Amino acid sequence: MILHTASEGISFSKKLENDSAEFYENLAQQNAEDAETLLSYAKENKKNIVQIERAYYGVITDAIEGCFAFNINPDEYSLKTAVKDGADYADALKQAVEIEKTIIKFYTDAAEQSRSLMADVPRAFTLVARKRASRLEKLDSLLKR
Repeated sequence: MILHTASEGISFSKKLENDSAEFYENLAQQNAEDAETLLSYAKENKKNIVQIERAYYGVITDAIEGCFAFNINPDEYSLKTAVKDGADYADALKQAVEIEKTIIKFYTDAAEQSRSLMADVPRAFTLVARKRASRLEKLDSLLKR
């Protein structure tokens, strides 16, 4: 199924944020040392949803909803959020890095595709992608300890 409408794109971004928040919550339970950082990521994900929805509901009209804002195959952005049995913390952090890269790619692609039809939503997508890029640096530093 290809995502076409603004509503479909927003719903998919919500799914990515919720799935990755759950991943970080589970990882925090397994790693007390970095639990605070990991839980802050989950909390930030929920704030990302609010930011994106505000941008969307602030500009949504029947004209936008009825148009095709995206041509995105969600399968290209699927997340592997289940930590493998027996995986050590470094493996889980590497998995977190891959999750972040996938979500950044989605937001970057979605922002680019919808830029000509909307202004606020692509801007929100771009801001979230930047936040997640910063998160990648933090995850890399956790891996190097």
